[in-house]
Amino acid sequence: MRGIFLKNEKELGLMREAGRIVSRILDAIGEQVRPGVPTMLFEETAVRMCAEYKVKPAFMGYLGFPYAICCSVNEVIVHGFPSKDRILQEGDIVSVDMGVIYQGFHGDSARTFAVGKVSEETARLMRVTEDSLYKGIAQALNGNNLYDVSGAVQQCVEDAGFGIVRRFVGHGIGVRLHEKPEIPNFVPKGLSGITLKPGMCLAIEPMVTVGDYDVEILEDRWTAVTKDRKYAAHYEHTIAVTANGPVILTRSE
Repeated sequence: MRGIFLKNEKELGLMREAGRIVSRILDAIGEQVRPGVPTMLFEETAVRMCAEYKVKPAFMGYLGFPYAICCSVNEVIVHGFPSKDRILQEGDIVSVDMGVIYQGFHGDSARTFAVGKVSEETARLMRVTEDSLYKGIAQALNGNNLYDVSGAVQQCVEDAGFGIVRRFVGHGIGVRLHEKPEIPNFVPKGLSGITLKPGMCLAIEPMVTVGDYDVEILEDRWTAVTKDRKYAAHYEHTIAVTANGPVILTRSE
């Protein structure tokens, strides 16, 4: 438990508001996703809405990241750059990861959107990835082990025949974007995990691949792609562990 910060009711309220704002931004971006749209449009929407809500984009400037959103198309797993030159095509998928800082506390969430009509395999990839997120959340119970969350995600994904990315993990969240504990989407061998307690806030974020889960980082030192260049999907919610079960903080209402 060293370095894990339990949030009180006031802090959880601030995180709920941060999460609500993130969710509304993702709602707005989702409405814009269609063939022929440049991905920079989503960045512009996120920046504008942050100004309207008077919040700071959590990712912009974080460890040098240059944008408010991570925008990852097709084989890009995470940390992709929005671009005025990347025009979405029918059959693409685009994952948007967004975070804000509201009164000193973070919200963080990601969704994958279909661009027009996608293949049956791609639709199943998206569905399984989102399902795995909710199966993980369902295990975020007071007294459970952290790796109960990890195991639920891994089993859902691998039972469906997809790959679960090992290189990137979920994380604790609060005053800092990335706090302890790390939340792998698989059960690490030889580690005992920790016991979940009320007040823990977790960003659970499965990243799932059609093919192999091996990752390659591009020359920009940020963009992470599947090594075999097959599609990947990414979903994330910020949740709170409570005495009465997990509560999703990144909802629009």
